[in-house]
Amino acid sequence: MARASIALNRFGLGARPGDAPGSDPAGWLLAQFDSYEARPQPIAALAPGSRIARELTEYLREVRVLRREKRRDAVPQPEMEAEPAMRGSAMPVVPEPRDKADPVAEARRLARQQGRDHYARAVSARTLVALDAPAPFVERLVHFWANHFAVSADKLTMVGLAGSLEFEAVRPHVLGRFGDMLHAVERHPAMLVYLDQAQSVGPNSALGQASSRRGRKAGLNENLAREILELHTLGVRTGYSQADVTEFARAMTGWTVAGLGRGRGLAGGEGKAGSFVFAPRLHEPGARTILGKSWAQQGEAQAAAVLDLLAAHPATARHVATKLARHFAGDAPPPALVGRLEAAFLRSGGDLPSVYRVLIEAPECWVAQPVKFKSPWEWTISALRGLGAQQLPPMAMNGLMTQLGQPVWRPGSPAGWDDVAANWTGPDAVMRRVEAAERLAQRTRDTVDARTRAAELLPDALSQSSAQSIARAESPAQGVALMLVAPEFMRR
Repeated sequence: MARASIALNRFGLGARPGDAPGSDPAGWLLAQFDSYEARPQPIAALAPGSRIARELTEYLREVRVLRREKRRDAVPQPEMEAEPAMRGSAMPVVPEPRDKADPVAEARRLARQQGRDHYARAVSARTLVALDAPAPFVERLVHFWANHFAVSADKLTMVGLAGSLEFEAVRPHVLGRFGDMLHAVERHPAMLVYLDQAQSVGPNSALGQASSRRGRKAGLNENLAREILELHTLGVRTGYSQADVTEFARAMTGWTVAGLGRGRGLAGGEGKAGSFVFAPRLHEPGARTILGKSWAQQGEAQAAAVLDLLAAHPATARHVATKLARHFAGDAPPPALVGRLEAAFLRSGGDLPSVYRVLIEAPECWVAQPVKFKSPWEWTISALRGLGAQQLPPMAMNGLMTQLGQPVWRPGSPAGWDDVAANWTGPDAVMRRVEAAERLAQRTRDTVDARTRAAELLPDALSQSSAQSIARAESPAQGVALMLVAPEFMRR
């Protein structure tokens, strides 16, 4: 791979017709810091996460009311004496049958459809931005961080919310400080709902004690605290203990979503329904001991102070550096590059552009041999960009990503999608790409000459054998399909 091809494909999202990094590919990447749009029009047009969360609060409130009515209707009522049949009538008057439709199920169906509509529009917006991005290197970084702070649109409450985490907590901070992104992510309704933080109650909090007096147990939920330590900051096997997880979970009690958390309503907090709120009635009182340090801060400030420490921790720097090196320099991250990225993170206080500059300057990221196998998302976006596509219909994009094994915002776990070739190189996975390439090629309606397009998209990177295969294609569409599944196009 020539440096121009590396800039377009390894750092970027794949070339579009006419794209050229010029004589200074590294400078072309750096210039994208100034052309990046945090809130492009397709994303700005979407419903914000707070509105989607408010819709969920309305749905849950409706379900509570319907269930109360159902329980009330289930109470046996005194039987009324039947009216005598009218004299001379052919048959007795029979009461109208009661509607057997389940109103709770109907409310759930409507809420699920509403969530799917939000999801489809969000996937469409993400795709459109990726296809037309003026800063494809930064867009790749957005996708990287969204996978680092992964949520999964599997439950009804998450389908509509999942994309808003990327749009509202990652995009605004991708060129800022890691600590600011961390705070934004952990306060976002999608993360609080996905990892059940909105349901966490301190056992000795005001609500916890009230529940205990009524014979109910208000549970402390450790999911978010554990994933912050294990996935978002320090990484696995970095010295924290189960006691640290539990103490951090206690510190985080009260971090919730207005209208969606325990205790109904705002649970003692103040905030607009669907937005982050700190609810004092849920917060476990007292000082906490986490990572050998005592935290006496009160209320929301207690967990916030812990996040500040985690954001600047050497283990976090090492964890982030390793993942970035793996993404840009190969599945086995070069130790020297990891060390330089780690040093830049610590030296700059987590300033992300300072870390990205190390990537751009690193010779390990510019080696001529391809270092990564594209994930289904990367391959699909690069294929659509290479064909000059403006967009795929939302249902077509959703179906394609599901077929290829990487449905958008649905990794199935907080760990996100694995960033290694072994996940995507199986025979069945490759065959699905071949089938998808043939369908995409048919959409071009023989308007693309793959012989010239391949050379343009992969400057000085196309092997002689791949070029010959494309040139010998029986039709223009077959040539396009062969281009999309060429080894040089499948790797970066």
